[in-house]
Amino acid sequence: MVTGRGSSWSALAAGLVLAATLGTAGCSADPRSAGAGHGPPPAPRHPGTPEQRPGTDVAAEDDPQSTFALDVDTASYGHVRRLITDGRLPDRATVRPEEFVNSFAQDYPEPEGDGFAVHVDGARLPDAHEPQPPGDVRLMRVGLQTRPEDSETRPDAALTFVVDVSGSMDEPGRLDLVQDALHTLVDQLRRTDSVALVAFSGEARVVREMTRLSDAEELHEAIDSLRTESSTNLEAGLVLGYRAARDGFRSGATNRVVILSDGLANVGNTEADPILRRVREEADKRIALLGVGVGSEYGDELMERLADRGDGFAVYVSERAHAREVFVRQLPATLSVRALDAKVQVTFDPAVVRSYRLIGYDNRAVADEDFRDDRVDGGEVGPGHSVTALYAVRLTDEAARPAQVARVQVRWLDPRTREADETSGSVTVGDLGGRFDTASPRLRTCYAAAYFAEALRGDGRHREVRLPELATIARRAAADTGDHEVGDLADLIDRARDLD
Repeated sequence: MVTGRGSSWSALAAGLVLAATLGTAGCSADPRSAGAGHGPPPAPRHPGTPEQRPGTDVAAEDDPQSTFALDVDTASYGHVRRLITDGRLPDRATVRPEEFVNSFAQDYPEPEGDGFAVHVDGARLPDAHEPQPPGDVRLMRVGLQTRPEDSETRPDAALTFVVDVSGSMDEPGRLDLVQDALHTLVDQLRRTDSVALVAFSGEARVVREMTRLSDAEELHEAIDSLRTESSTNLEAGLVLGYRAARDGFRSGATNRVVILSDGLANVGNTEADPILRRVREEADKRIALLGVGVGSEYGDELMERLADRGDGFAVYVSERAHAREVFVRQLPATLSVRALDAKVQVTFDPAVVRSYRLIGYDNRAVADEDFRDDRVDGGEVGPGHSVTALYAVRLTDEAARPAQVARVQVRWLDPRTREADETSGSVTVGDLGGRFDTASPRLRTCYAAAYFAEALRGDGRHREVRLPELATIARRAAADTGDHEVGDLADLIDRARDLD
C-alpha cells in the first residue's frame, strides 16, 4: 500500500465553512454582490457511459477508469436502521451502500496540509463469501482523510435553521426531537455565533432573524414557540430560509442553511430540482445546505437530492442521543470546509485487473473526461472527515505480487481561492493479498456494512454472503475496535435476518 498526501495549500487556503456532514460555507464575498469572480456556471454532472456507472462489473480492458464525486451523506444508513429497529425492511431504492460504509469511523492517516491523505489497501474475500466468485477477486478499499480543526479557532457560524412544522411532524420523534437538539445546540455554540429560525408548513415565516448567541434566551423562546400545523410546503421554507441566510450573511463566517424535515412535501414544488433553482443564486457555493431527516415515514429521495445539489449533505436522526451527537458534537466541531467539488478517479491496469466493481456511489458517477473539468460538480468534505469507497477487483491470471493494481487520484478546489489541487496513491497485488480475518478491523467493518446494504437491495448478483456470517464479521470487528457503533451494526444485521 502506498499513501499519498495532498500538497500544503497557501495560508490563504485556510478557513471557510462546511461540516463533516455538510457543504460549503462562508466566503469573504457577500453573495449579494453580483457574484463577481464566479466564472461560468457549473456544468451538470454527467452520469457517464453505461460501462462507467457504479454497481456493475466493468472490464478493465474496455474502461480502465472509474470516476465519481465524493459523498459524505449517511442518511440512508440512519433511516434503514430506524426501519429495521421498528420491524420493517426498507425499500431497496433507499439503500445506498456508500452511506452505510461512511457511517463508521476509520483509521486513516491525516494529511499534513489542508487537502487529503489517500490510503489504499485491501484483502482477499472472507471464507464466508460464498459462492466464491470465479477468478481471483480481492476487496480494495480507497480511503480519504482530511485534517481535523480545533473547534476553538474555527470561524464563527451563521446558521439558519428551517424547521418543518407541518402536521406530519406532530408524531413523537419528529418536532420534539428537533426542538431538543436545537436547544442543546444553542447552549453549545459560541457567543459570537449567530442563529436564525424559519418555520414552514403550508406557508413559511421567519420566527427569529439572525441573532447572536449572546441573546440565547430569545432563541430558546423562539424554539419553544414552534407548533405543528397544516400541510408541507418545503419549497416555501427553503426559499425563505435562504433569504434569511442571505440577509444575515456574515463575511468570513460559516453561512449555512439547515433544513429539518421528514421530507414529505405535498404543497408547492415537491421535487428537488425546481426547489433548488429557486434558491440557486443565494446558494452558489456560499451558503451550503444540510438536510436533517426525521420520522418513521421519511422522504429520503427528496432530502438526499436537495443536499447533493445544495452543496451539502444529508443525515438522518431517530433518537435524541443521536440528534444531540449530530448537533452538539459534529456540527460545532467541524464548521470549516477542507475541499469543494472533490472527485476521485481510480485507474486500473488491464494487464493486472480483469474487471472491477464499485460498491455504491450509484448516483455520484462522473464521466472520466470530466475529472479535471472543475465546472462539473463534485462533493464537499469538511475537516477531520473520512470518505471510503470499496471495490471488488478481479485479477488476471498473470497478476504478480509487485504489480500495481490501480492508481487513485483525488482532485478538489480550495474553498477560498477556488484553485484546483490533486493528490494520489496506489496499491499493488501484494497489498490486496492478506487474509480477510487478519485485515484491519475497520476494513472488515466496511465489508460488513457494504455487503449488508447489497443484501438489503436484494440484488441477487451481489448477495454473495449470508446475513448470519455478516453479523459475525461485524461482531468480531466490534470486539477488535471496541466501537459500540459496529456492535450495533451486528445487532441490526441479526434483526434484518429475522425480518427476512
